[in-house]
Amino acid sequence: MMQFIKEGVVIPFMKIKEIVEICVTILVISCIAVMAIKGLNWGLDFTGGIVVETKYSEPMDLEKVREAYAQQGVEGVTQHFGSTSDVMIRVAPKEGLNQQIVADKVMTAAKQLDPNATLSRSEYVGPAVGEELVQSGILAIVVSLIAILAYIAFRFEWRMATGAVISLAYDVIVVLGVFSFWQIEYDLTVLAAVLTVVGYSLNDKIVVFDRIRENASRVSRDVSMEHLFDISLTQTLSRTIITSGTTLITVICLLVFGGSLIFGFALAVTIGIVFGTFSSIYVASTWPLLLKIQRRHILPMKIEKKETDGIETMD
Repeated sequence: MMQFIKEGVVIPFMKIKEIVEICVTILVISCIAVMAIKGLNWGLDFTGGIVVETKYSEPMDLEKVREAYAQQGVEGVTQHFGSTSDVMIRVAPKEGLNQQIVADKVMTAAKQLDPNATLSRSEYVGPAVGEELVQSGILAIVVSLIAILAYIAFRFEWRMATGAVISLAYDVIVVLGVFSFWQIEYDLTVLAAVLTVVGYSLNDKIVVFDRIRENASRVSRDVSMEHLFDISLTQTLSRTIITSGTTLITVICLLVFGGSLIFGFALAVTIGIVFGTFSSIYVASTWPLLLKIQRRHILPMKIEKKETDGIETMD
């Protein structure tokens, strides 16, 4: 593997852990405050709204369709479905707008673009479905964090599990805080991105924890736990840079060239990778030290054997 750090060099990450934790705490509190004040800009998947599908006689450019709809005062999520000649728009519920009015305005714009355009479907998606999706989304995140806590506590140690879950919660809060601050629409694709960030970030943390446990049995016992963490983080840094960097390049391409439909997904994953990499180094690794983790906590238990009258017994 390509190495960005010279062999034998140890970066003192833990030397500034107190300062970093203060900054992380301020950032998390700020994100929570923004969400409490401004809230999330829930998408139609969660709020409900009006869906109108139109069939054109030829493939249509979505930008031209959006402009035509906007001139009629209809704005929403516009996309192809089925084929490039079929266009669907989802409009958020607004005062003074009902299903019939929206459908009429959409068809007026559609006829200007293509006189042969026809209305395929027009319906209202109620907010009850949206509320159910909100509850399901929150439940999915909470259940995933609990499952992660249980797995890492079993696989490694409960102090490490606590650090991992806190860092994953930090990743999620930062992503949601950015979306709330800029009022970027939060829909099902963004929810999928948040869960993707949780899984991706967790993988990075498990690699770090595994190296810490491996070094606990290799490195001299005279080495402090902080220095042991520094050694492990330095050794895994090259791998972290390569994996996060290559993934980030791909996601940024989606962010720039992917269009409006996957903009939210790409943005959430981009933010998650950047802050998730940071949290793997500091948040996840700092909490076990704050909880006074010791070398004996992460070393595998030894089973002593005694021989008594030719029969082996275990203590």
